[in-house]
Amino acid sequence: MNYKILLLEDDPKLANEINQYFTQKGYECDVAYDGQLLLRQRKLGTYDIYILDINVPALNGLQVCRHIRDEDKSTPILMLTAFGDVTDKVEALYLGADDYMVKPFHFDELMARINALLRRSGRPQSEKEETIIIEDLQVNPLQMTVERAGRKIELTPKEFKLLELLAKAKGRPVSKQTISEQVWDINFDTGTNTIEVYINFLRNKIDKGHDEKLIHTRPGFGYFLKAN
Repeated sequence: MNYKILLLEDDPKLANEINQYFTQKGYECDVAYDGQLLLRQRKLGTYDIYILDINVPALNGLQVCRHIRDEDKSTPILMLTAFGDVTDKVEALYLGADDYMVKPFHFDELMARINALLRRSGRPQSEKEETIIIEDLQVNPLQMTVERAGRKIELTPKEFKLLELLAKAKGRPVSKQTISEQVWDINFDTGTNTIEVYINFLRNKIDKGHDEKLIHTRPGFGYFLKAN
């Protein structure tokens, strides 16, 4: 299932990073840069969760939270803001927010909190529970298992995380920068070949012995997982 997120964030760089992260995870993410835009955007579609910054132009995140709750009592709302004072948290929760995270944050924790909110709201947890199938390759993110042509393939945790990232991109190239941030939580120096080494590890385990190669390189763009 493809879950839809509506994000309120006025920092273009951070909004783009969050958008890219959720896109890689198989979500759809729409971004509004001020509160009034978000309230207009939410009337154009149905969303599974709202992520709101507080300090944004026009209507702030707290005002937006109140407006949403006046019309929608059930869709989860997560506040994601630099305001860490307890009074801000209390006010947000009082207005109807379901959870509150303070910047800076870790993307894995953000995903875990979103899954928990979706679970509590009665929505399925996320695409992480579903097996991803590409030709004869099956990747199960929940069980962390991989099979190709019915044969189980043993991967290290890093190899699996890299394969999962490529699989969820659904054929789109994933850049080295995105891989380093999502798999290793750091930015590699341009001189390192760590990512190339792990791509070769995956090729030896996934593609070796098969006529149909699934792991590909697009020079200048990154790596992608797709049948020829």
